[in-house]
Amino acid sequence: MKTLVVCSGGLDSVSLAHKVAREQNLIGLISFDYGQRHRKELDFAAKAAARLGVPHDLLDISAIGRHLAGSALTDAIDVPDGHYAEETMRVTVVPNRNAIMLTIAFGIAAARGADAVAAAVHGGDHFIYPDCRPGFIDAFQAMQDAALEGMGAVSLYTPFVNGSKGDIVREGARDETPFVETWSCYKGGENHCGRCGTCVERREAFHEAGVPDPTLYDDPDFWLAATGRQPTAQQATPRQAAPRQPTGEADHV
Repeated sequence: MKTLVVCSGGLDSVSLAHKVAREQNLIGLISFDYGQRHRKELDFAAKAAARLGVPHDLLDISAIGRHLAGSALTDAIDVPDGHYAEETMRVTVVPNRNAIMLTIAFGIAAARGADAVAAAVHGGDHFIYPDCRPGFIDAFQAMQDAALEGMGAVSLYTPFVNGSKGDIVREGARDETPFVETWSCYKGGENHCGRCGTCVERREAFHEAGVPDPTLYDDPDFWLAATGRQPTAQQATPRQAAPRQPTGEADHV
């Protein structure tokens, strides 16, 4: 099955790219610049494509993204600290983001004669992101079946949709995904902050999976307070980033 993977450069989508490369015919990665506050993760998507030996298409839809206002991922709104299960995380929702990206990806897949588009939505996203839930996936597939009628069927492949991020880490480890070559943090600093929702979820996922976490966090233990969990004796806490020396220049985000 010829499959195009939507890849942000994060842990989930890079792990998915490695899974597809092992199990199917990976024909390329596609990423989107939608005007997010930082583009750091897109560099990791490009690295994944180079590592897997497939084309990487980076599409600029920032002109559209400018109209999807009100999210901490696109506007000058503070990214909240804490777990995704908290109401404060709703400020990270970008309206209809997945529907827009997947629609473009399906058009490209159909034009290239692909059989599937793969997306790394997972169960941990269900609480906060409506366009990551099974109901959305089923409805989107039905819409695309109608939209592409007569042009060849393209399926939406979402193997993680009913699993946890810990399940993704376990699968990624099996597929030898280089987790250190992925980026999750919403704040886009030199290291993962360790405090935003996606950092907390990332740290918790490695704990759940029982896989050593190679990520360098500015605050590697914040997740304990955010989740109320304790690390296992077998799993070392990731190294804390060394304090940065002042340079007199503002950080570039």
